[in-house]
Amino acid sequence: MAMSEKVRVRFAPSPTGYLHIGGLRTALYNFLLARKRQGDFFLRIEDTDQKRVNPEAISNIVKSLEWAKIMPEEGVFIDKEKKVAERGKYGPYIQSKRLATYQKYAHDLVEGGKAYYCFCTPERLEELRKSQQAAKLAPAYDKRCLKTVSLDEAKKRIAGGEEYVVRFNIPEIGETKFEDIVRGKISFANKNLDDPVILKSDGYPTYHLAHVVDDHLMETTVVIRGEEWLPSTPKHILLFKAFGWEPPRYAHLCVILNKETKRKLSKRDGDVSVEDFVKRGYLSEAVINFIALLGWNPKTEREIFSLEELIEQFDEKKINRAAAIFDVGKLDWMNGVYIREKNINELTKLCQPYIKDYLKNNPSPDKGKSLENFEYLKKIVSVERERMKKLSDVVQNIDFYFTCPKVNRKILNWKNTSDEKTREALKKARDVLLLISEADWSLDNLKNKLLKAANPKSRGELLWPLRVALTGKEKSPSPFEVAWVIGKKESLKRTELAINTVE
Repeated sequence: MAMSEKVRVRFAPSPTGYLHIGGLRTALYNFLLARKRQGDFFLRIEDTDQKRVNPEAISNIVKSLEWAKIMPEEGVFIDKEKKVAERGKYGPYIQSKRLATYQKYAHDLVEGGKAYYCFCTPERLEELRKSQQAAKLAPAYDKRCLKTVSLDEAKKRIAGGEEYVVRFNIPEIGETKFEDIVRGKISFANKNLDDPVILKSDGYPTYHLAHVVDDHLMETTVVIRGEEWLPSTPKHILLFKAFGWEPPRYAHLCVILNKETKRKLSKRDGDVSVEDFVKRGYLSEAVINFIALLGWNPKTEREIFSLEELIEQFDEKKINRAAAIFDVGKLDWMNGVYIREKNINELTKLCQPYIKDYLKNNPSPDKGKSLENFEYLKKIVSVERERMKKLSDVVQNIDFYFTCPKVNRKILNWKNTSDEKTREALKKARDVLLLISEADWSLDNLKNKLLKAANPKSRGELLWPLRVALTGKEKSPSPFEVAWVIGKKESLKRTELAINTVE
């Protein structure tokens, strides 16, 4: 593709549910190509399969794209009144609003001898399918209505109220060739192609007709879509040619496989919608970075890319043919990198909803350390973020920040240390904390003073019982971090309680 070529691409999902993570990858690649080539990127909604349409899906699709920061500048969007709206000169961008256009073009093909009216009943089609299966033939329509029903007769039957569909007449000889951006030169023998229905009996077009008409009228130059559409591409190219139109260039993306099952990533694998990843606390920057590398190789050892860097590096020729593996572990690692790079104020705001839900389900008796105390929450997040892979991880181990724990006598002693030595260690820790003023109560100061007081050869004798006293747990952040977060008064209170248990 020449750099000077005008690029116009689209993301055209069906509003049948939440946006799948694979759909987000398709949108991303279209977005990257448009930005790389200073072209246009628009959002079209393909809702011609009315039986599967979910009324809330359009809003979810738009919100998912906005969350990912790859929202198209043209097409469908949600306005200030939270209603579905459209912008751009090629509208409507919602296919159900374009039925008259599709019907016109379908009937034009019939009049030109490139398509025909079909009156075969579902029962007849089922019998045909079974007979072909018995004969070990690929299921395909046998062109019966093309061969036995003239155009004049068809029009009379339609005028009489008989139900019909319009089928595209695939040539029975020759080959359809095209060059896929990802897969190179591809050829299909026309005799192996079925005559697809392009206009259904309810007046709605099928995907085959609708997207061809729209991509022509909306001047789409490149179609990036999933590989499941590759077998249908020759039908689409033949449709373009039947209209006398130049087809766009196609790029069929590789399938995304579940790492464990090696099957195509699907709803059976659990959380695979963009909404799921948002709820679990993945950052949009990390998700975009991760899915960009699911099928595209920048030919570098780097793995962390900002959206701007992805635009700069993107080259459609580097999209892979081989299946991509969805490795949640890698996504978690990448998300953790982005979490640690976040500004602490922004990260705390992102974590607040998770902490709010936690406090709602685990009421805290300490009202002074509530959700409204942003500075306190900021301290918690700054400590916890080193261990966080997702935003939701912030609440995995935070109960002791909001509630004074009961001293766990069973784990208070360090290794085989006696009760007497544990008591001495706690008193020593308490004395260190007492000498640190409120003004000097910093993480670095706490760490330096406590480490200085500890035995260099066995620091655990001092630090272990103090950590258990402050948190009630074997596994938690360091005692310096916890003491810094909960403050001097609370730290001393908890240390005294621990001392009293071993008196």
